[in-house]
Amino acid sequence: MAFTKLVKNSAYFSRYQVKYKRRRSGKTDYAARKKLISQAKNKYNAPKYRLVVRFTKKDIICQIITSEISGDKVFAAAYAHELPRYGVTHGLTNWAAAYCTGLLVARRALTKLQIADMFPGVEEADGEYKLTEAADVDGEERRPFKCFLDVGLTRTSTGARVFGAMKGASDGGIYIPHSDKRFPGYDIETKELDADTLRRYIFGGHVAEYMETLADDDEERYKSQFSGYIEDEIEADGLEELYSEAHSQIREDPWKKDPEAGSKKSKEEWKAESKKYRTPKKTKEQKEATVQQKIKELAGEV
Repeated sequence: MAFTKLVKNSAYFSRYQVKYKRRRSGKTDYAARKKLISQAKNKYNAPKYRLVVRFTKKDIICQIITSEISGDKVFAAAYAHELPRYGVTHGLTNWAAAYCTGLLVARRALTKLQIADMFPGVEEADGEYKLTEAADVDGEERRPFKCFLDVGLTRTSTGARVFGAMKGASDGGIYIPHSDKRFPGYDIETKELDADTLRRYIFGGHVAEYMETLADDDEERYKSQFSGYIEDEIEADGLEELYSEAHSQIREDPWKKDPEAGSKKSKEEWKAESKKYRTPKKTKEQKEATVQQKIKELAGEV
């Protein structure tokens, strides 16, 4: 007679420990996180930064974060919804927008550290594989600001948008250790990167090519899919100039204000607006008068 051992007994349940909440919900890869935040003991509490890149349906989030015992702390952040300030009003989640967002967070971090002039990065994107090197400041070597790419649960396939944000941050003057194997244009057989292909993606060339193809093959779908571009009179030929201008403006002023911010209502104005739809409180005399009125109505005097 076969005997089946009871595994889930009281001893099992008394020792059972649930996983972390974010592991149970499938939001955090704790094995990868541990590698990203573990710092050498001889660094004496020096912060270890990571470039966290996340994509939503309508936005791109780029944050430079350091981990402490009390929790993660954001050092600098940039979002794709800020790109309209720099002239990029459509396609805020594509590869070119990811590059712009990465460039923006890099320039903000370096400006905050007051080393933006020492590390200009790649001022004119050419698609070449380059890493930020140490700068010579008054005869002394100054190492660049260093952080590591945190992709979260994103699939790290060749040409993924997450590497667009990393390339933008790297060209922005931050040192992010990486290779060229996952950029669009990398040939696995020859093991070489085609810089022209990468440059095309940085300036939205793949979008322009698709726009032209769709306009020729299916005009109705083109008008439906690129209605925003058509409305703002943005053509396929003008995308490279648009992104090039955005890169220049980001470098010129990474903290550019929203031009429509001044037209927004103040806190006091919103309070006055909300009061329009509220029923004002009655005084004691008004309440007493209302009660007397109701008594008269019930008595049939009115």
